[in-house]
Amino acid sequence: MPISSLTLKQLRAIQQVYRTGQISAAADMLNITQSAVSVLIRQAEATFGATLFNRTTRSLSPTQAVESVIGLVERILGDVSNVEETIRELRDLERGHVRLTATPATGLTLLPATVRRFAAAYPGVRLILDDCAPNQFFSNILEQRADFGIGTEPEDKAALDWQSLYADPLCLICAADHPFARRDTVAWRELDGEPLIVSRRDYGVRGLVEATLTRLDIRPRVTAEIGFLGSAAWMSACGIGLAILPEKLARAQPLPDAAWVPLVEPVITRDAGVVTRRHHRLSHSAERFLEMLSEDLLR
Repeated sequence: MPISSLTLKQLRAIQQVYRTGQISAAADMLNITQSAVSVLIRQAEATFGATLFNRTTRSLSPTQAVESVIGLVERILGDVSNVEETIRELRDLERGHVRLTATPATGLTLLPATVRRFAAAYPGVRLILDDCAPNQFFSNILEQRADFGIGTEPEDKAALDWQSLYADPLCLICAADHPFARRDTVAWRELDGEPLIVSRRDYGVRGLVEATLTRLDIRPRVTAEIGFLGSAAWMSACGIGLAILPEKLARAQPLPDAAWVPLVEPVITRDAGVVTRRHHRLSHSAERFLEMLSEDLLR
């Protein structure tokens, strides 16, 4: 029988019998019966093809065979103990890391409360946050620079999985002295002919806005195309045009000279969710972070 067929139970029996010199004491240490210890030792000796302990009526004494291997047995069991401790610490969130990616706009909108809460609850887990450009978001996940991302639904589902976490209604941002600023809501049809600030096409909100305008046969005048969603607030405040953003992002922007108003008829939402590689299993730390994020987004 090959040595590789030895079990951990047999190795632990060898270790404790060697340390204590008695079957009864080894049984107490292992919390099993004396007969079970005897069986494990006999099984190990059969595997080694050598006697490990000389038996007397009162005790056992180690043979040269066990003296030759006990150091290796101790190292194996020590390594196993280290693995068990590492797994326990990962399970109990005492160590490990969470690598996530998100665009700056998504990070500002959805993550701060959860990042603060998670870091306070699990200081031993390192948070690695990649605030990427929109055109880098999916590649960060596919190329394993991040375990998961928080963002919009991918068009190609062949390599990426997606689960919605939050539906954020779109709203209108306008200058504080614009007539719309005094309204409780603004209907999409009222945007016909109005100056509009739009994001670049690599932002998911651009496609959502264009699809809605086309479906409703609304033709605004595009006056600016922005590379950063945060620019929408100050440009709207300057009167350059109206902007359309998810409500949470609008709330997160400083708007001293601008206002945001809900868009209705219809209410359109931009879904944000977790993006992972296809069939990728997240770590316990990452799953706990997402649980906390879901809790925060529902508040």
